Amino acid sequence: MKDEYFNKVVTGVIVFFLAVLSFLILKPILMAIITALILAFVFSPVYKWLYKKIHLKNTSVSIIMLFLMAIIILPIWFLTPILLQQSFSIFQYTQQIDFVKPLEAIFPRFFASQQFSSEVGSIFSSFTSKVANSFVNSVSGLILNFPTITLQFIVVLFTFFYVLRDADEVIKYVKRMLPFSKEVQNKLFEYSEGITASVLYGQVIIGTIQGIITGIGFYLFGVHNALFLTLLAVLAGIFPIIGTAVIWIPVTIYLFIGGNIGPGWGVVAFGLLSSVVENFLRPAIVSRRTKIHSGLLLVSMIGGAFFFGILGFILGPLVVSYLLVLLEIYRGKNLSRIISEGNN
Repeated sequence: MKDEYFNKVVTGVIVFFLAVLSFLILKPILMAIITALILAFVFSPVYKWLYKKIHLKNTSVSIIMLFLMAIIILPIWFLTPILLQQSFSIFQYTQQIDFVKPLEAIFPRFFASQQFSSEVGSIFSSFTSKVANSFVNSVSGLILNFPTITLQFIVVLFTFFYVLRDADEVIKYVKRMLPFSKEVQNKLFEYSEGITASVLYGQVIIGTIQGIITGIGFYLFGVHNALFLTLLAVLAGIFPIIGTAVIWIPVTIYLFIGGNIGPGWGVVAFGLLSSVVENFLRPAIVSRRTKIHSGLLLVSMIGGAFFFGILGFILGPLVVSYLLVLLEIYRGKNLSRIISEGNN
């Protein structure tokens, strides 16, 4: 009995030690692996459709990989220099903006004091400079860290290939490792899949489409630094509640003030079109029972961004939602009542 207990303790210590060591080994590429898992989930419907057509797993995944490489590498190759140039342009422009005059015109009583006006102007100037400078550094980092990014990208491709090809085996293995009954496992995977689709398709993909539509309006109507503004519109579109309006409305006001009435209404048209697209696509893509409450989604996105970086916009809502799923399964409650958004 003592020998059996001793063997269990030794085995547990060895497993724990190997688990910690494995985590430390994989830690530098952990985000690359998670990115590959997310991409595999996004492209799994395409892979299933393609596999039904040609009945060859490796060929189907290889075709999708080539497409994935094209949509990642080509925009980075051609657009990064333009984005870097526009980032510098925005940074220089923020140094010259007078933030106080418009505010004085709108709120004359608050800005009656010259000292208060100068302090507010200094705060706004410092904030915009830091934001613009941070963005410039981020874009420049893509170039400076090119070798590291290349290695991370290789990890993404290899992980993406094998996870997408062997998804059924991976799911079976994960289910065998879970300490739940089959009924609980089925519920867990059902709701986890729905929630993941809600975040990725319903928020990230649709938000990206909205931002691109808004960006097309910027480009067609000659808005300066259109690529930079399009990227901001994409980020704003991904966030719930906020939306692309926080980008195209100020741009429209700027155009109207400058006397560009026609381009201003053109940007308005594309901004409204991006909202209409959301109203049509979201109900078609996301199941109603797996919608995540907008408040929870926004808070978890912001928290995820602080903890994980830019990938936290996706990981934050997923982690919080999976926790809710596990808690409600444990309590035996109705998941849809907790997760789904009651007001559409």
